[in-house]
Amino acid sequence: MKIKHLIAAILAMAIATGASAQSSAFKLGKWTEIHNALLKELNRSYVDSLPIDRIERVGIDAMLRDLDPYTVYIPEEENEDLQMMINRTYGGVGAVIYKPDKEGNVIITEPYAGSPAAKAGLVCGDEILAIDGLSTHGLTSQEGSDKMRGKPGTTVTLQVLKLRSKDTVDVPIVRERIHLPDVEYVGMLNDTTGYILQTGFTDNVSTDVKNAFLRLKAQGMKKLVLDLRGNGGGLLDEAVNIVGMFVPKGSLVVSQKGIANGSSSEMRTDTEPLDMKIPIVVLVDSGSASASEIVSGALQDMDRATVMGERTFGKGLVQTIRPLPYNGQLKITTAKYYTPSGRCVQAIDYARRNEDGSVGHIPDSLTHEFKTAHGRTVRDGGGITPDFVVKGRDYSRLTYSLVMNGIVDQYALTYVREHPEIKPIVGGRPLTDAELAARKTAGQEFFFSDAEYADFVAFAKTKEFDYRSSARTLFDQMKRELEKDGLTDNMSGELDALQKALEMDKETFLNLKKNEIIPFIEEEIAVRYYFQEAGIQVRLRYDDQLREALGKPLISY
Repeated sequence: MKIKHLIAAILAMAIATGASAQSSAFKLGKWTEIHNALLKELNRSYVDSLPIDRIERVGIDAMLRDLDPYTVYIPEEENEDLQMMINRTYGGVGAVIYKPDKEGNVIITEPYAGSPAAKAGLVCGDEILAIDGLSTHGLTSQEGSDKMRGKPGTTVTLQVLKLRSKDTVDVPIVRERIHLPDVEYVGMLNDTTGYILQTGFTDNVSTDVKNAFLRLKAQGMKKLVLDLRGNGGGLLDEAVNIVGMFVPKGSLVVSQKGIANGSSSEMRTDTEPLDMKIPIVVLVDSGSASASEIVSGALQDMDRATVMGERTFGKGLVQTIRPLPYNGQLKITTAKYYTPSGRCVQAIDYARRNEDGSVGHIPDSLTHEFKTAHGRTVRDGGGITPDFVVKGRDYSRLTYSLVMNGIVDQYALTYVREHPEIKPIVGGRPLTDAELAARKTAGQEFFFSDAEYADFVAFAKTKEFDYRSSARTLFDQMKRELEKDGLTDNMSGELDALQKALEMDKETFLNLKKNEIIPFIEEEIAVRYYFQEAGIQVRLRYDDQLREALGKPLISY
């Protein structure tokens, strides 16, 4: 009797499964038929000419956006943008440009070190009058950039007004495959501590990390800081390769679990490690996502590194590129990934985050406990929680506004025009306030002076940007809500007094936030004279989060 019941149950399950599959296939066929019929009827009957390309793209984007933020359609004309995202490469001259107005010239603001632009002698402040004989007047910044890009090995001729000599010269430049490095800085923070700043996980970055590690070891490194702050991730294979440098061959780094055939797998290290004993600090923040979370989570689970900083972004979804008709591509989420202890770092609700994109508070009741290799408790639910929480610096709304509105960039260009050279950049490690003061007094390296900051304030005062404080912004929002509720008349006296207390003119606020703003100005100026590495050296001077992390104890077994 029991056997009959078991057979009946199995048959019922099989029928239910088949019905479910049929139902899914029927719904998809029904949707496709309705979609095609709708477009045909619109094309035949709509009162105006139907913008088919636009409404198709809007429909596709809206449909995919409803699934998750990472599943996107990439038409043929955007394939180069996809390659830039995956490999951080493009064909071009290797320079950042700026176009203050459509009828003006294209201005070189930041040639990359070793790029064709730099080798051709282009510097910040040089103005491009024409590209292959076509005037840059009337072009948008994007159009100018597109015309300078092209197939590696081809030549583009720029008519350039030189910054210093004021000569107009034709500069032929052979385009190259420009690769923006993921390992942006390598150096020693002190006699024994090496530092690697890694900003992405594109193809072959693990080789760059390996070479950087060996270089630091040759300089006497006894402890490594791997800085993954702001690193939005990339290729899983590269993450596995980096973890494999520090753990035994064959170690499980990450597992993937999906529904489709072949979407579930385990990824293990397949090379012999470089060093299994050197102490490692992995620095993370709310911008550390995806492959960054694989590296930090795996090394944490194996008790191989001490993770410091702030909780990571919480992106535990795997994307795969699938080909589509007419050379389009679909970047589709196919699986979730799990760290060696079994944690999924995907935020419980990726649609609801803090304003900065970070994961909001998740109560322990909604998460699960997991154990590291040596029995420490770690949790899932959203990102990797550091072993030691070290808060980054909070910047004022004013500073964000200056940077995001390009005021600092524009001033750096003005500064370069007026200063043929600056003193050297001597950086590479976080400094205390006393050390900063002493080095400024010594006068052997570039620092932005008080007189120069006054010049910046005068410059910024002439620019249009929102300089309200966060408190004043909240007050304005509150006042609008009170007006909607008809309560402002009864509270006019109190509101006027509070508004007066919060009022601060642009110059006063700029001077109040002087010490917060100067590092950003110094960094942008340094890049214009000594390329990107100098900007990072300036940034390290003021990196209080890194300085605090260096003083924390390490987890060791």
